[in-house]
Amino acid sequence: MRFNLDFSIYSVLLEKAGVVPDEDFPETGNLLYKDTISAQDRSRIRFVLGNRVNFVQGEELYIKRMQQYWRDLLSPEFSDAGTDETDQEDQLRDMASEAPIITLVNNIIEQAIGLGASDIHFEPGEKALRVRCRVDGVLVNISELPSTARAAVSSRLKLMAQLDIGEKRLPQDGRIKFTGKNKIVDLRVSTLPGAHGESIVLRILDRSDVLVDLDNLGMPDDVLANYEAVIQSPHGMILVTGPTGSGKTTTLYATLDKIYSDKVKIVTVEDPVEYEFPGITQVQVKPQIGLSFAAGLRSIVRQDPDIILIGEIRDQETADIAIESSLTGHLVFSTLHTNDAAGAITRLQDMGIESYLISSSLLAVLAQRLIRKTCSHCAVLQKMTAREKELLGLEAESDIDFYRGEGCEHCAKTGYRGRIGIYELLMIDDTIRKLIMEGANANDIFREGIRQGMRTLRQDALLKLRQGVTTPEEILRVSRN
Repeated sequence: MRFNLDFSIYSVLLEKAGVVPDEDFPETGNLLYKDTISAQDRSRIRFVLGNRVNFVQGEELYIKRMQQYWRDLLSPEFSDAGTDETDQEDQLRDMASEAPIITLVNNIIEQAIGLGASDIHFEPGEKALRVRCRVDGVLVNISELPSTARAAVSSRLKLMAQLDIGEKRLPQDGRIKFTGKNKIVDLRVSTLPGAHGESIVLRILDRSDVLVDLDNLGMPDDVLANYEAVIQSPHGMILVTGPTGSGKTTTLYATLDKIYSDKVKIVTVEDPVEYEFPGITQVQVKPQIGLSFAAGLRSIVRQDPDIILIGEIRDQETADIAIESSLTGHLVFSTLHTNDAAGAITRLQDMGIESYLISSSLLAVLAQRLIRKTCSHCAVLQKMTAREKELLGLEAESDIDFYRGEGCEHCAKTGYRGRIGIYELLMIDDTIRKLIMEGANANDIFREGIRQGMRTLRQDALLKLRQGVTTPEEILRVSRN
């Protein structure tokens, strides 16, 4: 089965670049080609095969003979082992333990880590297995493997995550501790059965990148000053809101790092624990054994904490305990999935929390997003067009310059490198507390926040545009007017 497996991987070379392996390819590393191979094809081939490749120009007849030779090695029964329910688990384990598959999967993970990706997506289709990774919040293609590699790749990933290799009908979750060339990272694995096989997503949890100083997140000076003041409160609740992948966890860890001292006890309940914080008690949620956010919180409050961090408020029970804790002398931090700061209040009301409890406990809501930064190596000064001003709601006569990246090797030709936060901080004062008590909707609270000087997400993004940090396209992608 070694040759069958090798061909399942190498066939992408035949299809995409007109290249075939020599008869003893695994030992010599020779690839035969008839005409010129582009630099892009060479790079891709070296990535798939782990860099052990020599390109050798060959005669047309010999190349055709070698193509037929390798095709003959592909046995029909291997064409899609991943979707045949009669396959035995030991066969899948054998496939997952083949050296080429191990090298392929490791190379994909290494490349994603090198690109600074947050997720890796293995997406099976009818004719190919597409591999994409999320870099700076945007998915980019990094490889396309033949469909014959689906079973081997998925089995390898499940074996690494200690999942049930034979189970292909139900979703599964697991974790991998991956030792790369330069660092050790944790991978959170999620499988999902699909029409053409299992879709697998790896969330890269790079512990070395999680803890960031609060001063370096990108908050404007006035927002940072107000936020640093409110997190010193002795009790109450502070919420950080935004969609998945908007940097909420990073902000909360930076916050704990800012207020941590030997004089206070901090306890967290998280799913997952993404960074091990010395001196802090961290609880990992395990719903399968009954340890939910609410169950963890009930135990936490009996641990005599001063500060509590809840990874996410997902239901009324968790919200009730969080608010009760904030009203009984604890400083509580948590997250919600809402579009803006004012929306957090109506979200709590929709969960069934009484308005008077929200107004009594809530101190501030910080909404945030992450926008890509213009690559400093290829940035070119440009003037904003009339259409861009219209889309951003700016005055037509205003003269605004900004920097746009042209694309270079430092940014993988995207024009962007790295991300920075944009923020919207709603401070809960007496006026807003009164609006909450009166049952005001999110729009009324939002307008009152603006009247008091709150800078919206869009306004903060425009501020960073004027500072040369990002582009109009990026602002339109992550914020609304």
